[in-house]
Amino acid sequence: MEKQMQQSHQICYAEYSRKLEKRMIVEKRRDKEYEKCKHMVAELDNQIHK
Repeated sequence: MEKQMQQSHQICYAEYSRKLEKRMIVEKRRDKEYEKCKHMVAELDNQIHK
């Protein structure tokens, strides 16, 4: 998990867990990625069912 956190968000888990501001940045980024993926899946689903 540490390596994935470092690769995905350029922050180590220790810093993530220690600093609220850094955690909030990472979580906002994760939310944006999740929403983007949901929209992509919905678009693909619509194209498949046409």
